[in-house]
Amino acid sequence: MLNAPANAAVAPRPSWRARLQHLPRDTRDTLFLLVVIGWVILPQVGNLPVWCVALAAGVLLWRGWLALNNKPLPSRWWLAGLLLITMAATWASHRTLLGRDAGVTLVVVLMALKTLELRARRDALVVFFLGFFAMLTNFFYSQSLLTAAAMVIALLGLLTALVNAHRPVGQPSLRESAAMAGKMALAGAPVMLALFVFFPRFAPLWGLPSDALTGKSGLSSRMEVGSMAQLALDERVALRVKFEGKPPPQNQLYFRGPVLSRFDGRNWTANASGDGLGATTFAPGPADLQVSGAPVRYQMTIEPSQQPWLLTLDVAPMPPELPGGQHARMTADMQWLTYRPITDLLRYSAESYPDYRYGLTGWDGRARPNLREYLRLPPGLNPRTQALADQLRTQLGDADAMAYVRAAWERLRTGGYTYTLEPGVYGQNTADQFWFDTQAGFCEHISSAFVVLMRGAGVPARVVTGFQGGELNGVDGYWTVRNADAHAWAEVWTAERGWVRVDPTGAVSPGRVGQFQRLRAPDGVVAGALGTLSPTLLAQLRATWEAVNNSWNQWVLNYTQSSQFNLMQKLGFSSPSWEDLVKIL
Repeated sequence: MLNAPANAAVAPRPSWRARLQHLPRDTRDTLFLLVVIGWVILPQVGNLPVWCVALAAGVLLWRGWLALNNKPLPSRWWLAGLLLITMAATWASHRTLLGRDAGVTLVVVLMALKTLELRARRDALVVFFLGFFAMLTNFFYSQSLLTAAAMVIALLGLLTALVNAHRPVGQPSLRESAAMAGKMALAGAPVMLALFVFFPRFAPLWGLPSDALTGKSGLSSRMEVGSMAQLALDERVALRVKFEGKPPPQNQLYFRGPVLSRFDGRNWTANASGDGLGATTFAPGPADLQVSGAPVRYQMTIEPSQQPWLLTLDVAPMPPELPGGQHARMTADMQWLTYRPITDLLRYSAESYPDYRYGLTGWDGRARPNLREYLRLPPGLNPRTQALADQLRTQLGDADAMAYVRAAWERLRTGGYTYTLEPGVYGQNTADQFWFDTQAGFCEHISSAFVVLMRGAGVPARVVTGFQGGELNGVDGYWTVRNADAHAWAEVWTAERGWVRVDPTGAVSPGRVGQFQRLRAPDGVVAGALGTLSPTLLAQLRATWEAVNNSWNQWVLNYTQSSQFNLMQKLGFSSPSWEDLVKIL
């Protein structure tokens, strides 16, 4: 046998693009459809059980291998077995086969399994329509701009595959099919726009009672000492504010949330109530609320929190203007609430007065409020703090409440206390540990220890949680408040002014209140590299992106029924109704 010459030329290996172009038509179209299905499923990975993601990925890879190697499809017994495994695993994961999460899990797996039955055009059409529905389910979990952009790509991919299925003759290129799909999408865009603008707005149809409602804002009617430090590392947006005219100083931006008055030594909770909204006796706000000065008008856009709290700037005497005929009510603690949890992006207008006074009488107009609730302390706990409170009472005697506040403030300012996210492990005597041992803490450590000291000295006090501060976005003029701006402060009761806000964190770390000196987590690799190249580049990129995302929220996600009727009034309808919407459609 003759050997080839040593210098014989070796034929170049064809490129992957050339190999794909020479694939049989069925193989190429199948691989393209599998890629599109994978793209549809990809945004759902974080919402699906691990087994579901692994099974769907394995089935798609298996189907791709069968197509590339021209292998026969598995028998129906294989499919039946995988279907039984899917049903059992779905039940084990969700304890039901109904509802949003279980339904999405089944749709994703069944769509992947259906690719193992691609024998005729009818099977392909079933996969296409399952793909369109699976694409829709992405919006069950997120309606962000990124999700919308990803689903536009998925839509064009599914339309391209659909065009391919209706071109059985020859081997048309994917580019031609994609161009035709793009023209179809553009042709349908005016109809889509008309439906978006004029179709009557309904509540989401997928909000089933079994859906888990877990909070996203991090605030709750319960505060464990040390829990807010974790929330401080969360840079997600909690709310956005657009002020009419000049905004208040940054150190006056206190957005009121749950008011906590019960303390067991480690946990602060709101007063128990039958309606679960944090008020012992629900009342339409304090009867003696007095406001003065010019009001601050603003528009608030809050992210879904799964809670009924309407965060407003301290203090809003009139109910916020909610869309769609919704109503709000106020507790005796000056907190505004909706009648149902906020599960979607919500925009409302409000009016607040930074100068106010309330609490000199009871909520029902009695001459003096019942303050026993705000003096209670768990017996036997924090003995050293109680001894410090007794020492203050000996020194100050019958001085007013603000004298006790000033004494505690001075101790915090000059006693070597520090503001930190890592104060160490706190035990049951949390106030003692802060005042005498660690002398370090985050805002809830400081406010909790301060309120315990005030109560021990006979001064009614309570903890208020919410958000403080914010950052002005120079691109769109909105103030952005993040979960990292979650804050806890105190309120003390004085005979002259009623309830007065005191933020003891300002004594320990003046830069935390009003100067936007937050404790932050270290930047990641990409963010750190950008910050090294240009200190302002990362901030500019984030501000631009958040401005674009905010525009999406304001004009698309927040296009409500009231927005529809306002538009119709501009079109000449004096009193628009649903019948008018139907006529326009």
